[in-house]
Amino acid sequence: MSEMCGRFALSTPLKQLPSVLQHRMDREHQDRYAERDLIVPGEPLLAFRSDQSGPEASLMLWGLIPGWQKDPAKGPRPFNARAETVAEKPSFRGAWRHRRCLLPASCFFEKGRAIRRIDRHSFWLAGLWERWLGGDGSEVDTCTILTTTPNDLVRPLHQRMPVVIPEGLEEAWMAPVHGQQLRALEPLLAPWDPSGWEVVNKQSDGQLSLLSGLES
Repeated sequence: MSEMCGRFALSTPLKQLPSVLQHRMDREHQDRYAERDLIVPGEPLLAFRSDQSGPEASLMLWGLIPGWQKDPAKGPRPFNARAETVAEKPSFRGAWRHRRCLLPASCFFEKGRAIRRIDRHSFWLAGLWERWLGGDGSEVDTCTILTTTPNDLVRPLHQRMPVVIPEGLEEAWMAPVHGQQLRALEPLLAPWDPSGWEVVNKQSDGQLSLLSGLES
């Protein structure tokens, strides 16, 4: 398990979230939505996934519990999964094949710095999700964030970074595929182009100040 992406934010106003997500948020999700400057493992987060009824917004706990785990209180809850080995690891391979999701974010943090888009738009973190079923009929939906090798922007901060899925490829990422079709998704796991992104310093007062950036 990589510990790269252990903090991120979703401070985007509701009306500025991606339209494909807004259209799938029911009244309850809209009423409960709140901008968040910090999201950490173990907390609930907003996710976009494809279930039997099609794409939908959902709330999940960050920290994946495999469906086969008997006691969720005793096993690990990985909040990251390495993209290079996700198809092989027992905790992730089922979700990799059938339960990929997207997590909207406005930035992610590393070493006191925030990495974000220069235009301040939100973006998609690539994730996997699972549904754990208890013997008493209880259900818990959990997720993890995929990580990959860093690009030139993130490399000075860490040896890993989250996988980011480009806009317009939401359905392709979440669609159920089998066997060799999974290979078509592998290019999305590669380091993303840092053009149009920047690194900013998170000061003690919680404000962000510009450190560096790579523009297109």
